[in-house]
Amino acid sequence: MVSDSFVDSPLEIGGHRFSSRLFVGTGKYASNEETVEALETSGTECVTVALRRVDLGRADGANLLDALGDRWTLLPNTAGCFSADDAVRTLRLARELGIADLVKLEVLADPVTLLPDTAATLDALEVLVAEDFTVLVYTNDDPVVARKLEEAGAAAVMPLGSAIGSGLGILNPINIELIVAQAGVPVIVDAGVGTASDVAVAMELGVDGVLLNTGIAKAADPIRMAAAMRDACIAGRNAYLAGRMPKGKPSPSSPVEGVITA
Repeated sequence: MVSDSFVDSPLEIGGHRFSSRLFVGTGKYASNEETVEALETSGTECVTVALRRVDLGRADGANLLDALGDRWTLLPNTAGCFSADDAVRTLRLARELGIADLVKLEVLADPVTLLPDTAATLDALEVLVAEDFTVLVYTNDDPVVARKLEEAGAAAVMPLGSAIGSGLGILNPINIELIVAQAGVPVIVDAGVGTASDVAVAMELGVDGVLLNTGIAKAADPIRMAAAMRDACIAGRNAYLAGRMPKGKPSPSSPVEGVITA
């Protein structure tokens, strides 16, 4: 039986309460059926959907939104947008579809690096906040930019671990820790997570959650990887709350003080 002391408080964003701190994307899977099975296995309660890549007209029959149904909180995102205007337009469409309670804003600088355009992101955020969107914002791992986004009204800041789809893990852990230390809103690592240990590392840094997609979708066995990501998120969070031992010089597991010698 798990001790009551191990029970974590829910993550709260924009009026939503999430027991799972793992947010999972819906792109790059082999089929809608595989997508749904991976999401169910991951334990996530919030899934992100790239509206620009969904057949909203259903020209080919049921689309991804139909497959997802109402089992998860949807987080429509602006993946594929390279200007503030495009991002704002996309999320206004999400509102018209009735799925814009929470939205994820990302404005990319170019299609090669897929790094965020921080100036355009801030411009789009200011418009969306003025229109009463609850905005989670994808950004680089710059603590100054993260602070400015929070000041502009972001409901959560989402610094990258590394470039989108790279699977390189958390390249700048010190920057992530600095963002966490100053933040007054949830911090969710987004992008670059390749395997379960990357999730655990991120959570041990004190972030409030991790959002990932490719790490599951492009694994050799996406369903097994979804389970690994789920467990790593829980383990990393517990390790952070437990507080790791100090790093230092070697010391024996059993204290030598007070040992009786012949």
